[in-house]
Amino acid sequence: MTERLQCSAKACRADATRAVLWNNPGLHTPERRKVWLACEEHLEYLRHFLDLRGFFIADVDIDAIPEGAG
Repeated sequence: MTERLQCSAKACRADATRAVLWNNPGLHTPERRKVWLACEEHLEYLRHFLDLRGFFIADVDIDAIPEGAG
């Protein structure tokens, strides 16, 4: 059975289709990758939110989340 992955946007219950990778350089080492999951509707919002803060790294397919990210 495949685990259902839910979008990280507030109050969203949709299935996630992408993983948004980010890093807060004030808290994390440069190689650290945090992950927010995104549905198609919230992908651009989450990318923009992180990009404005200088935290956005990339977005990848759910199946391509780097090992150790989280």
